[in-house]
Order: sequence, then C-alpha cells, then structure tokens
Amino acid sequence: MCFLFCGFLSFSQGDTSTFKVQVALGLNNPSTDGFVQGFEGKTLNFPTVNLGLQYMFSKKIGAKLDYGFSRISNDTDAQEFKLNYSRINAQIVYNATPIFSFLPQNMGTFIHAGPGFTKVKPLGNYTQNDTSNLNAMAGIEFHFGISDKLSVYIDTSYIMGFSDDFNPISNGFGSFNGNLLTVTLGASISLSGCYYCEQND
Repeated sequence: MCFLFCGFLSFSQGDTSTFKVQVALGLNNPSTDGFVQGFEGKTLNFPTVNLGLQYMFSKKIGAKLDYGFSRISNDTDAQEFKLNYSRINAQIVYNATPIFSFLPQNMGTFIHAGPGFTKVKPLGNYTQNDTSNLNAMAGIEFHFGISDKLSVYIDTSYIMGFSDDFNPISNGFGSFNGNLLTVTLGASISLSGCYYCEQND
C-alpha cells in the first residue's frame, strides 16, 4: 500500500513501498485529572505540532516514527502556568481505506498506534517540576489526495500516559501527568514510490 491517489495516476505493482514526511498543526485537550487542584489547564490549547517519518512495507502495513509538541496553559480560574508537553512515538500504521470504501476515491484512511515516551516541562515559576513517563498512542487519519506526491489530512489521536500520581507540592504545581487528545491538520509528502497504489492485489 502507498498513501493516496489511485485513480489519477497509475504505477507499477512493484512500486508499493513509500517513504513519507508528515507535518501537522492543531489543538490539544488535556485530561482534567492530570493536574493538581488549582492548576487546571484550558480545555483547548494551541499549538500542537506533529512531525513524522513514515514507511509503508506493503499496501496495508507500515511504520512511522513521530515527534509531537504541545503547549498547555492554565484555565481562566486556575493559577497561572504554561508547560511544554513533548513526546516521541514508534507506531504501526494500517491502511483502513478499504473499510471506508464509501469515501471518495482520492481519500484514504489510516489507523496508527504504538508506544512512546513523554516529557513535560513547566515554564515560569515551576521549571523544577518536570516529569516524564512512558505512553501509548492511537489515532486515525483521513487523507485527501492533492497530487501523486501530496495529500492533506486531519488526524485525531489519543495519548495515554503511564505515570504515578506526583506529589502536589514537590513536583505537581504547573505540571501535568494525564492523557492528551489532539486534533491536527497536516500535509503528507511522498519521498519515494507511489503515493497511493491500487488496493485490489
């Protein structure tokens, strides 16, 4: 499988492996139970930036390594703070386009999931309260083909953190150890192979 765009251009059946770069920008929604009381974050925060490298081994399965950065700031009635939420994940990618066959021909659907590592760095008065933990991430992308090398896509992902509750006084103020929902809009650029090969092999 490659990414998007069967129907406009044809490619050889052997040219099915594709290396891609993905860049996306959007919003994040942190779980409320990840904050110390009085230091709650906004429901929606900007920005979230995702950068990824993806390789498709076949028409159905691939893998990608991606980095995500999110800024979270305090809610209106909470103590003032800002923090940087960074993660890196290694994920399996599955082409679910045949399942969504009712979508237009130049659209593709991809499911991704995998483990990773999260680093949370508070800013301002709470820089000493940084935390880190393992995570698991899963999401779904809907792509729209622009050309044989380019698609735009929307991605919805959920990042679950695996961490113990932190001590509110020593390392909790202005920090976060919960889960994160992200919604981003991005571009996926094919560097090799076809972008979207025929699926009926």
